[in-house]
Amino acid sequence: MNYRKILLASLLSMLVFSSESLPMLHAADKNASEPGPSDKDAPKEFTTTKSGLKYRILRKSDDLKPEARDKVKVHYKGWLDGGKVFDSSYERGEPIEFPLDRVIPGWTEGMQYVGKGGMVELEIPYKLGYGVQGSPPTIPGKSTLHFIVELLDVTPGPKPVEPGQVDADAPEKFTTTKSGLKYRIRRKSDGKKAAASSTVKVHYKGWLDSGDTFDSSYDRGEPISFPLRRVIPGWTEGMQLVGQGGMIELEVPYELGYGKEGRPPVIPPEATLHFLVELLEVK
Repeated sequence: MNYRKILLASLLSMLVFSSESLPMLHAADKNASEPGPSDKDAPKEFTTTKSGLKYRILRKSDDLKPEARDKVKVHYKGWLDGGKVFDSSYERGEPIEFPLDRVIPGWTEGMQYVGKGGMVELEIPYKLGYGVQGSPPTIPGKSTLHFIVELLDVTPGPKPVEPGQVDADAPEKFTTTKSGLKYRIRRKSDGKKAAASSTVKVHYKGWLDSGDTFDSSYDRGEPISFPLRRVIPGWTEGMQLVGQGGMIELEVPYELGYGKEGRPPVIPPEATLHFLVELLEVK
C-alpha cells in the first residue's frame, strides 16, 4: 500500500480487524461463517435514498441506531454485480470494528438505517463507493457494491471539538519554501520539532480552494497519530516547521499532495490542499 497516496486520517485509519470476543447475537458470533437469519417478512424491494443508496432491512431491530461519528462492530459480506465476493468478515471468522465516518459514504449512510442486532442489505452506487477509479485490483472502476451487514454493537463516538487559540500577532502572509509549500505559523511554540522520521499526534482540518472541508479530526473529536514518512510530502515537510504545542496553516500544491490524479471522489485532480494543524505530540 502506498501511504503517500492515502488521505490523512480518513484513510490512514482504514478498517482494522478486531480480535475482541463477541457474545452470541442473532446467530452472528465470532465464529460465524454465514449471515444470521433474516426476518420472514423482510421486504423484497429496496428503498432508494436521495443520495442514490439502495437498502432493505433484512432483520429489524428497535435497538440503538448509530450516528456517523459512532463506532460500530459488524459482520459483513461484500460482492460485485456479477456475484463475486470481494470481502467477507464471515470467511475470516471474526467481526470488525471501526468509526462509521471513516469508511465509504455508502456505509456511513447505510448503517444509520439499522438498529443494533439488525441486518441490512446495501446496494452502493460507485459515487458512494470507490468512485470512477475503483480500488484495483479488487474493486473495478465504477463498481456497484453489494453488502449484507449485521450490526453487532454500537459505541457512541466522541464529541466534536474546536481548534485551539491563534496568536494575536500571528502573521497573515504565507512563507513559501523551495518546494513550493506555503505555510504560516498560527501559534508559536518552542517545543520539540519533528523530523521526517518522527511520529506525530495532531488535530487538523483540511479543505479545498472552494472552502469545502474534506477531512477534520476536530469534527471526529479525537486526534490522530501517524509517521511523517507515510503521508503526503506537503505534510512531511510542513510539520517540521512548527514546534510541539504549536499550530500551523499549510497550503499544499498538488505536486506535494495527491498529484495530477487527485484522490477521487474526495480530492479532485490537481487540487491545492489547505490544512490547519495543531501539533500535539512528537515521538
